[in-house]
Amino acid sequence: MTATPERRRALRTLGRAVLLLGAPQLALGAAGATIVAVRVWPAQDYTRITIESDAPLTATHLMVPAPERLVVDIDGLELKAALRELVGQVQPDDPYIAGVRVGQFQPRVVRLVFDLKQAVRPDQFTLLPVAAYRFRLVFDLYPVQAVDPLLALIRDKEAAETAAARAVQDALGELIARIDLPPPASASESASAAAPALPAAPAPPPVALSTPAPQPSAPPATAAERREVDRLVIVAIDPGHGGEDPGAIGPTGLREKDVVLAVALQLRDRLDAMPNTRTLLTRDADYFVPLHERVRKARRVQADLFVSIHADAFMRSEARGASVFALSDKGATSTAARWMAARENSADQVGGVNVAQVKDPQLLRAMLDMSTTAQIKDSLKLGNEVLSRMGRVGRLHKRQVEQAGFAVLKAPDIPSILVETAFISNPEEEAQLRDPAYRARLVDALATGIRRYFAKNPPLARQRQL
Repeated sequence: MTATPERRRALRTLGRAVLLLGAPQLALGAAGATIVAVRVWPAQDYTRITIESDAPLTATHLMVPAPERLVVDIDGLELKAALRELVGQVQPDDPYIAGVRVGQFQPRVVRLVFDLKQAVRPDQFTLLPVAAYRFRLVFDLYPVQAVDPLLALIRDKEAAETAAARAVQDALGELIARIDLPPPASASESASAAAPALPAAPAPPPVALSTPAPQPSAPPATAAERREVDRLVIVAIDPGHGGEDPGAIGPTGLREKDVVLAVALQLRDRLDAMPNTRTLLTRDADYFVPLHERVRKARRVQADLFVSIHADAFMRSEARGASVFALSDKGATSTAARWMAARENSADQVGGVNVAQVKDPQLLRAMLDMSTTAQIKDSLKLGNEVLSRMGRVGRLHKRQVEQAGFAVLKAPDIPSILVETAFISNPEEEAQLRDPAYRARLVDALATGIRRYFAKNPPLARQRQL
């Protein structure tokens, strides 16, 4: 189209106006962003801070010791109410953050100061828009000294047994005290026989909130603990999604991540009650765990089984029934299985993974492709035991274990299954998943299937490395 003289004059005028703005004004216009939401996801593994905006954010951070603080400067921002909400997002039980302060440090620079409970290793990265999210600036705060998960399993088991024994002893002591209790004395006798009052215990010195006590390192494993860990049967339970990734959402708003966590916590309690059995949860609260990290956690404790729990949605609301999946090295066994695997494998994009943190993506991909024929064979055995028990609780989507390329099932040396408890997108099944009684029956089916698998396929003796 040929430009008219009037159009050419208008374009020249606009060009001169842009030049008159100068570089600083253009930079401010490009960097301007509005905060959409702020979120904090506390967990023992790490705490995640997410700042969501309608345009990309540029930030720098530094650690300040004595006391430990994380200082974050975000460019191109004016302090508004949305960012002040971050102060109220910090929970008292957050393992890493004691509090947060927000202020306008310089014109167009907002400073965040996180007062820390212990030394952390911060990981900063950004995420592009995906699903319902806009641009995200993420800070993951990891402990400088991570807890050994295998040793933690042993010590949790010992603590639970000690607490149970103490409860029995306390109940017995209370019963004996009631039997031996003398008859009540009169008021005058009680007054005359009253023992002199003990001096009040001195009040503990005040603890300054700004200087949290350093976290003591865990003592090394004892010889008894090393023997104990070799006798354990360890089941890794993986509640899908979490944190930034809600998973599928039902017609009335029930979120997959909440349902599967509730099921996993109950299943943990059932399995921990079995002799010589201990469970590892890949997450025990509402936070996100990347797919490869779920596999790594199970391998780190040298688990005997891996069970990933989900409650997916489908394109059609009439889809219904439970399913069990094992890994396939020859393609999916059905179109639906392929679709579900692709959906679950995309969780990292929604939950938010720092790709730069994976030092060698090729090595990671190779590790996740090492699954053996023996692993898949044992996974099918486990899947059949679980599926047969789930068929007694509700309707099955398929009466055989399906297979597809689920990334979370690719531990090469651990029999692994993915359980779709129901279709949360189906109104009737969403109501069942919301029902505690139904979830209890579901947990019973999962626990029974796992127990039957171990009865027929006892785990091999192993020497676990602490």
